Parts: sequence; C-alpha cells; structure tokens
Amino acid sequence: MHSLGVNSYRFSISWARILPKGRFGKINEAGIGFYDNLIDALLVKGIQPFVTLTHIDLPQELEDRYGSWLSPQSQEDFAYFADICFKSFGDRVKYWITFNEPDYQVMYGYRTGEFPPLRCSWPYGNCTDGDSEKEPFIAAHNIILAHLAAVRIYRTKYQESQGGSIGIVLHCDWYEPISNSIADKLAAERVQAFTINWFLEPIIYGRYPHEMQNILGPTLPELSTTEKLNKGLDFIGINHYSGFYVQDCMFSACEPGPGTSRTEGFWGRSSTKNGIPIGEPTDLAWLNVYPQGMEKIITYLKEKYLNIPMIITENGYGDMNKAESITEERLRDVKRVEYMAAYLDALATAIRKGANVKGYFAWSLLDNFEWNSGFTVKFGLHHVDHKTLMRRPKLSATWYKNFLTEVKEHQQTGYAKDSPVYY
Repeated sequence: MHSLGVNSYRFSISWARILPKGRFGKINEAGIGFYDNLIDALLVKGIQPFVTLTHIDLPQELEDRYGSWLSPQSQEDFAYFADICFKSFGDRVKYWITFNEPDYQVMYGYRTGEFPPLRCSWPYGNCTDGDSEKEPFIAAHNIILAHLAAVRIYRTKYQESQGGSIGIVLHCDWYEPISNSIADKLAAERVQAFTINWFLEPIIYGRYPHEMQNILGPTLPELSTTEKLNKGLDFIGINHYSGFYVQDCMFSACEPGPGTSRTEGFWGRSSTKNGIPIGEPTDLAWLNVYPQGMEKIITYLKEKYLNIPMIITENGYGDMNKAESITEERLRDVKRVEYMAAYLDALATAIRKGANVKGYFAWSLLDNFEWNSGFTVKFGLHHVDHKTLMRRPKLSATWYKNFLTEVKEHQQTGYAKDSPVYY
C-alpha cells in the first residue's frame, strides 16, 4: 500500500475475534493485540486506518442464544462491542464504520437465505427456517438501532477527545427508469427507498421512507421517539459498482424476480433494454460498466441527504478466474484500468458540481475471498497465487499509483485546491 501511495486502508474487525462469546464471555486480548499491531504498522507508513466494526459476521454465540439480529438483545451486544473498540483503538483510529452493506446483509441473510443465518421462506428461497416477508424488516430495525446506539456511545464518550468520525456503508446501485412513464420513474424511487433509504432515512431523519410506510403498513416496525438520534452519522459510505434499468411492477405485470414482490417494493430490474446492455458487460452478471451511475448516485444522495459528507468505500472491477489463462494475461487487466479511469472521472464530475465527497477506496488491494464466489472472482489490483501466496502488481496497480502521484502533485501545486477528494 505504501508503494502505491495510498493514504488510508479500509479493513474490518472480526467481532468474534474480539468477543468470541459476545458480552457473555471475556475479551480476547490476543484479538485486541492483532488489531493493535495492524493499526500501528499502518500509521508507521503514514496510512490512516479506516475501520469497519462488522462486515456481516458476528459471534455464533449470539445466533445460538437469541437469534442475533432478530432480537433487540443484538443492539446491546453491538453497543458493548463498539465501546470496546472505541476504547481500545480510538486513540489512533479517526474513521469508524458501524456496518458494511446491511441492505445486502438482511436481503441475503433473511429474505433469500444465501448468507448466514440462512433464513428465508418460499418462494424467495428454500431454507429450514425463516419468514422472508417479515424477518428482513425486524433484522434491519435492530441493525439500525444498534448503529444508533454505537453512534450515541461514540459521541458521548469518545468523539470529543479522540477527534474521529463515524458512519455506515450501504451498497448503492444506480437505477435508470426503463421508460419515461411516470410508473417506471416512481419505481426508480421505490427501489432506492427499499434498499438505501431503508437505512439512511431512519438514521438521518428518524423515520422510514414514506414509500415503505405506504406499502408495508404495520409490517414495518416503528421508531419510537427515544430511539431517534439527530443525524445519526457523520458521513455516508458508498459501495458503488454498477447500474441497472428498473421497471414498475405495481401496475404492470413482471416476471417473478428480485424486487417484484410487495414487501420488496414492486420493482423489477434488468441489465438490458430492448436487448441492449446498460453498459459494457463483464464476467459478472450483476456488473455492467456504467460510470454515469457513479455521478448520478452521488448526486442523488447529495440532494436527498443535505450533502452530508460522502466517501466511496468500495468501487472496482471483477473478472472470473479462468483456468486456461496464464498469470501474465491476468496481470494485463486493461478492462480494470478502463473501468477505474471512467468511474473516477464520473466521480470528479459530481464533485465539481458540489458533491461533498471526502475520499475513495478501490476494491480491492488483493485478489481475495469474494463471499459465495470464493476465489473464483478477482477484484484485486494485485494478483495472488494461492499456491505460493506470491503477490504481483497488475497493470491496474501501476496505473493507480501513477494516478495518485498526479493527484498529489496537483494538490501541492494548487491545481486541485477546489477538490475535496483525497485518495
């Protein structure tokens, strides 16, 4: 990282490494020591730690005892864990994220059952237990209140003395109405309400989106006055990769699929319109190259949420690990370079138009373990040989290093004084 010239590293803490039994057991001091060493090593190299408290995983004890996010007890456990992290690392950590992509966590964990705790019901998935119509909203509610509890602890006990900031990260796709009809334009609003705004609106404004309230009624939990926290974050973290077309499924018939049901908001998405993809396809079905979406999602959040500071916490290009390709071919990742250049250009356009963007993180430093895809999908700027563990920079790493060098030179000479972005 130091050789690349980056000035911040985003990593996640393993909750179970710090508290194997949650608040029902002892702190694992070896776990504290592990992150102490990492944080200190980063600071020695002039790299700011940018810490996510939990990246979906949690101690198994909490699932076994009370069903983790389906119980209000989870709020107490997360607040306890967050307090320990603030106390242990906050003297050196200035950027905190409570949750990574809770919008995806509840969708895959409690609606489709593809992620732990593997809960769902038919026709959304085939699980042993769960209720896809109700449990996502219960889990999301407890995650939102857990976030607010952690923010309250940080602001009252640590923020003044430690001088840091705290936010949350959402997976933020961009959606283009598939037609100019009012129905499709309203569907584009609903998809954001039922994904991003589902979490941001309660945290920032103390209420769930009206689109969700109108459709879900009593299925949606209520936020009490005592649970609300004025602007319960200091920044919004944005994981952005691609864009889709969206169509109305409330007044028009749609093929069954993600988003089309009542509890998902009556919308259907597609990567194509009249057989033409929204952007250049990649190896991944969910990732089309649509850099316009970067500017549009930033502008959307800027206008909806008072231009609260934003940070691009993930953005990157994935390709499949092809068995027949040789290492030298994998190192010449021209498509990844083109993707990064286009998306960073779109981000710069949004900033020039007034978006309060404070930073950008490329996903990812290394080829790594990509959830259910394992090691078959590659996002890294560095190739990893999983037999020898040798790491080699790809073309994208060289390009990114040159890009960062140019940015720093412009900042030093004053050419980029109007830009608030630091990479």
